[in-house]
This record gives sequence, structure tokens and C-alpha cells, in this order.
Amino acid sequence: MKSYPVIVSLFFCIPYSAFPTTPYTNLTDSPLSDSSFISNKTNTAQHPTGDTIQSHTSLKPYTRLIFQKSEHIKAAPGTKSVLFNKTGQKLYAMNLEGMSIYEFQRDSRLLQREFKFKPTVGTGWDYETNKTMPSFEEKPVEACLSNDDKLLWVSLHNAASIVPIPTDPVIGYRQDTSQSTVKQKKIYIEYAGSASKDSIQVPAIATGLTPKIIARTADSKHLLVSNWHSHSVSVLAIDSVAYPYAKTVSTLPVSAIPRGIVVDDERKKSYVAIMGGALITVINNDTWKKESDIPVASNPRHIVLADSGRLLVSYNKLGRIACIDPITRKTLYTAKTAAQPRTIVLSKNNKFLFVTCYSSDKVEVFKTNNNRFIRVASLPCKGHPVGVDIFEDDDKLEAWVCSYNNGTINIFSFEKK
Repeated sequence: MKSYPVIVSLFFCIPYSAFPTTPYTNLTDSPLSDSSFISNKTNTAQHPTGDTIQSHTSLKPYTRLIFQKSEHIKAAPGTKSVLFNKTGQKLYAMNLEGMSIYEFQRDSRLLQREFKFKPTVGTGWDYETNKTMPSFEEKPVEACLSNDDKLLWVSLHNAASIVPIPTDPVIGYRQDTSQSTVKQKKIYIEYAGSASKDSIQVPAIATGLTPKIIARTADSKHLLVSNWHSHSVSVLAIDSVAYPYAKTVSTLPVSAIPRGIVVDDERKKSYVAIMGGALITVINNDTWKKESDIPVASNPRHIVLADSGRLLVSYNKLGRIACIDPITRKTLYTAKTAAQPRTIVLSKNNKFLFVTCYSSDKVEVFKTNNNRFIRVASLPCKGHPVGVDIFEDDDKLEAWVCSYNNGTINIFSFEKK
């Protein structure tokens, strides 16, 4: 991954005054106006504090999102992904070029802690020239929370490993490493508004080369990691009380570069987007062996699971999203997006899909119906947006989007109706 200079000034995203409402289904473009799903509102809302957080099953139903405003907070160079904890009160930003992780408080929008890796020399990858390059090992890519949000698992781009970071206060943090040969990474912890610092050593648990997405089973017993350059998926068993907290139990070769992973706990399957090909690989979660491949369009990047059991996929090069039935192995419908759709995330009610579109500098929102996507918003977002996660309560939805090139997190706020 090439390093980019830090850009101090922030790029402000100005919302469109009107949103396109053009759906695209079955690879055929056809206009359709449907303004009932989302509308624009010019006045801005104040940020509440002390939100009451509810699970998505108890949130009030809604069918529309009314755009309120966009905000911009400073992050670090090359922020690659963002992740809310389950209460929605903390957001973690993985800063690949900054070699750090930021912990934000959602309601105040303020940085609380920075987890900064001690750099060690490593070999990176230049995605423009497709060649290796001198770099550092400690470059966070993606993350996953497990064990009641006590452990933040982070993939390190150039270290062929993932690390577990404790999210609780680290005062008195100790670990017995006497019987372990696992490599360690040092992390310095800095606190906003304080001169005090802490440091911890965390285990670097070996995976394949260039680990990317980390996914977990609902019971926090297993992790799955997609290994870009090894063309493999690592399966790890979690032991949250015994160092190094996880060990590899299976390594599954795949046909080409893997990226997105999603776990279907009900069906006991995991699905891996083969970004270097045109497949979704199906893994059996009882045996941790490859079961089959689902043929799809080329270059699938990210993948999420809808409550219907269907898979929603972003196709980076094609500029499309798709809905796939993993049982029939059929693509049910697709839609065009702006250029280079990357991360996708569903609203809690599974009715709205948010898509970051990297090179086109846009965040798009689609209404997900039973047989089509309807694009209901296309929001400008400078700096190449790549990662996104969502906070919701009864009254509002916030999409937090990190832009890779300009060190900014953009917050798009919507009122629910």
C-alpha cells in the first residue's frame, strides 16, 4: 500500500439538494421515481448526548430516511475501516498509513484514545505497480470485535498476522507469555487531553500473507481471516482467557484473491468473496472445510448477510451491487453504483444499504426490496471513501464513513420516519 502525505485541511462534503431515485435491476437500467424512501431536509439537528441504545430488534419501525446534515472530523492518514461497538457509543478507526487505531466517542465526536503501534521494518505492496515496496509491518486494515466487545481483532497488512487488543482500561494489564513462542507487537496508548501514556504487548497471531477482513461466529468461538496474497482463509479458535487468545485450526486455500467474509450462524455457513475471480466460496462451519463455490460476476469485494438469508455483494470494478440467493446459487438482481463500490453495510432493519464508492468520491444509499435495489441517495464525499459503519437509535441513523486520502471521517445524519 502506497503511503500518502497527511493533508491537514479537511474536505467538506456538501449534500446534494436532491437525490436521484433510479433503480437498476437484472443488469438492465430503467428509471423509476420513488421519493417515499428518502428526502432532503435543509435544517440541521443538534447532536444529542446520553443516547439510550437499543438492539435493532426493539427499534421503532421506519420506512424513510430524511437527510439532516454531514459533519467531518479529523482522523489519521490512510484510514481504511471503521467499526462501532455493539452499544454504538464507541467507534474504532483503523489507520493504515498512520499505523494506529483511533477510539472515538460517538455522541461527542471526540477522540478518546489512540492505540499506536511501534513500527518495525517490513515489506509492503504497491497496488498501482503490483510490486513489493519497503514499508512497515504494523498497518491496520480491518477489524472485528469479539467476546462482548472485550477484544478488538485487527489485521496487519504487512505482518501476516492479526492482533487482539483489549478494549477495557489497560491499567494492570498483564499476560503470561512464558510458554508462548508467538511474536509480539508493542502498542502505545495515548489519552486525549492527558499527558499520561500506557504501553502493552499484544500477540501477533500468524495468518497468511496480507490479511484483510476478519469475521467471527456469533458465539465468539471462531474467527475467519481472508489472506490476500496467500489466496487462503485462516480459521482461528478463540480462547479469551489464555494467551495468545486464538490459534489457527484450519487454513483453507481458495482459487484467487479473497476479500469479504460473512458468517451465517443459522445455516452454519461462511461466505468468502473471491475478489481476484468471479466466485463466492462457501465454507462449512461445522467442519471448517470448503463446501462449494457460487459463480458470480467478476471482482466481488465486500459481502453482507441480509435477514432473509440472501447475500448482498459489491463489485469493485464493475460498479455494481447484487443480491444473491446462496441456496439456489442465483443472482436475483443487481444495480449500478458510482465507480468502485467498496464497503457496504445494512441498516438495522435491513431496508437500506450504504455503499462507499472509492474513486467517484460518493456514498450511495439503496432501498432494498424483495426484487430490486432502488438508489435513493448519492452523497458527495471527498478523499476516496472506503470504510463505513452505522449507528442507530429510535430517531436517527448516522453513517460514519472514512476517507482514505484526506484523513477524514464523514458523518451523514438522517432522521427516521
